[in-house]
Amino acid sequence: MNSDRLSSRLATVAKYVPTGATLVDVGSDHAYLPCFLAKNTGITFAVAGEVAEGPYQSAKRNVLAEGLSEVIAVRLGDGLDVIEPGEIEYVTIAGMGGALITSILEKGKDKLGSVKRLILQPNISAISIRKWLLDHNWKLSMEEILEEDGKIYEVLVAEKGKDTEDSLMPYGENLQEGLLFGPYLVKEKSAVFKKKWQNERGNWERIYQQLENAAQTPDTIEKKQEILFKMSLVKEVIQDEES
Repeated sequence: MNSDRLSSRLATVAKYVPTGATLVDVGSDHAYLPCFLAKNTGITFAVAGEVAEGPYQSAKRNVLAEGLSEVIAVRLGDGLDVIEPGEIEYVTIAGMGGALITSILEKGKDKLGSVKRLILQPNISAISIRKWLLDHNWKLSMEEILEEDGKIYEVLVAEKGKDTEDSLMPYGENLQEGLLFGPYLVKEKSAVFKKKWQNERGNWERIYQQLENAAQTPDTIEKKQEILFKMSLVKEVIQDEES
């Protein structure tokens, strides 16, 4: 992969960054995403942030090789520590677990005052992100789900909410279902969406059987009840596949 052609996963993230944007790409790795945006969508400024020395050096080399050093600043630091308050308006975080992404957002809350949009691509546990967005008054405005190289990814886009009611709006009446599946994804119920949750249900069934054979402690019983509840939600949501 190079900065002229992104993976489908990163291309989906990229399309939510508008022309003229200023952004930070957290965990930028080789800085492919900001380089692509600088060359193809006319962003005015980007920070490529990396916490690890190796990827940081790789990002610096790539930005220099592309002749983009005046547009992209490569910075070494943890999460949103790489930016100053008010410096950017768009945040991209891709290729991490949902819990890690929420941790980055939580630690960097003081940097989000000027941010208009969060574009987040968790590898797992998108529910963690949806809960954080709701708790911190960010309105989920768009979601996509895609499969690439045998892996399924979700992309979540959030805008600053006006108030709690505004943030709740996408979820309708069934908040628990929306948090788990995604309020936009569950309405569309694409083939990839159904595949993901059929796979998840299969994993939960295996875990449940393991718990059935384990000592029945209060924690075990609680975990079994949680799994049964989630499996029932999946069955309800993709019931047209069961007939």
